[in-house]
Amino acid sequence: MKSEIDYSLYLCTDRELMSTPTVEESVEQAIQGGCTVIQLREKNIPSRLFYDTALAVKKVTEHYGVPLIINDRLDIALAVDADGVHVGQSDLPCGVLRRILGEEKIIGVSASTLEEAVRAEKDGADYLGVGAMYATGTKTDAAIVSMEELHAIRRAVQIPIVVIGGINRKTAPAFCKTGIDGLAVVSAVVAQPDIREAARGLLQIFQGGNP
Repeated sequence: MKSEIDYSLYLCTDRELMSTPTVEESVEQAIQGGCTVIQLREKNIPSRLFYDTALAVKKVTEHYGVPLIINDRLDIALAVDADGVHVGQSDLPCGVLRRILGEEKIIGVSASTLEEAVRAEKDGADYLGVGAMYATGTKTDAAIVSMEELHAIRRAVQIPIVVIGGINRKTAPAFCKTGIDGLAVVSAVVAQPDIREAARGLLQIFQGGNP
């Protein structure tokens, strides 16, 4: 199943930016617009609320057959039996996560350098989130990855790559011929008044059509 995942439009949630009343509504509209993977990202809420939100979002992702990835929190991913977890460089090592989660779950790792990307693949990551490609208000401490570094990472690893950080309709065309597997977006979708249309337009750009 993991080898069949479509990473074309990878949505990271953000309850502080979303234009809908609930996270699950935001996710459902994004999937209806074409988002192919959902990462539930909650940085500033209590664990119980994170758990309850994850259960609500999982009902939506299961209904549409879209993978649900939990950001950072292995305990939440296990508690709701999510499809996988995404971690950064300061979180639990990928190899430890693999031993806990087994081979069937998806593990994504953030990478901003060639060294980090190669190590993540060696440690068993299923995909990489490479960025930030541009300065972004959703992760102000992120290092900026050059296009040259992105190309070097693409050449060095075999696993799927999604780019993240400042990806929107204006910046997305720059990645159409880089050999990456998808665009990871936050505000370009969840903060828009018409989430479905925002997702649809970005997906069309990535697939080489006109938005």
